[in-house]
Amino acid sequence: MLAVRLFAIFAVLGAVLGCATLPGVRDRYVVCSYDAAWTAALESLKDRAITVKDREKGLIETAWLELPTDPRNFGAFQREIKESRDRSRMVVTLTRIKEVTKVSLSEDRERWAWRGGSRLFGWSPTEPSEETMTAVMNRINSKLKESGCPST
Repeated sequence: MLAVRLFAIFAVLGAVLGCATLPGVRDRYVVCSYDAAWTAALESLKDRAITVKDREKGLIETAWLELPTDPRNFGAFQREIKESRDRSRMVVTLTRIKEVTKVSLSEDRERWAWRGGSRLFGWSPTEPSEETMTAVMNRINSKLKESGCPST
């Protein structure tokens, strides 16, 4: 019985700590109206096609954008994948907290990779790009600053 309780405690702690440190998520709290933050977020993603734009839910999602990358090697013989590429999709979530708006940015990123089996190559999840996340968050911050919204 004690082992079950300890397991439950560690499972809850693991879930809480795991969710608190999600890779590829950036949060910014701004003393700004929700409307100004929404406009800034939309303008910051103009270089991508928007697939979801729900102002009430505070959700903006972009379509997948394919990005060329340096050639990669795969397999035991380290053959080169000549068509190396990644694809990226951005998700911005806005949350109203009294006079503050929380702006969360995350990236889903996949890599064209060797998969084996009947489908030799396919999209495989990979880590978000810190460079891409930083660039988009800097654009959001710049647009918010232009609107007179200080960061906290």
